[in-house]
Amino acid sequence: MFSIPGKQAVSITPAAAKQIARLMSKQGSAGLRIGVKKGGCAGMEYTMDYVDDVNPMDELVEQDGARVMIAPMAQMFLFGTEIDYETTLLESGFKFRNPNVVDACGCGESVKFRD
Repeated sequence: MFSIPGKQAVSITPAAAKQIARLMSKQGSAGLRIGVKKGGCAGMEYTMDYVDDVNPMDELVEQDGARVMIAPMAQMFLFGTEIDYETTLLESGFKFRNPNVVDACGCGESVKFRD
């Protein structure tokens, strides 16, 4: 929907691709669908869900065995986002580096997008 020919809607780092492929294999899923929903103190939260099949309206991004589907209503918010997977001493998880974000809550669980 909001794609530019020859450019993927989101980019996936090698670390994220490895983790997504591992999760897909472990769950026996067709991939991960990412989206956004209203919530949190900044207004919006990212969502990630296992899916068994690709919705034809989803934007599909595949890389190194990882398959990510972007829900239609989230495409305009996620375009240009880099998805990474980081492991630190205290936590590990997916990180979204999104150029459309103008503010985030202190805990990092929710974001506010450009109007």
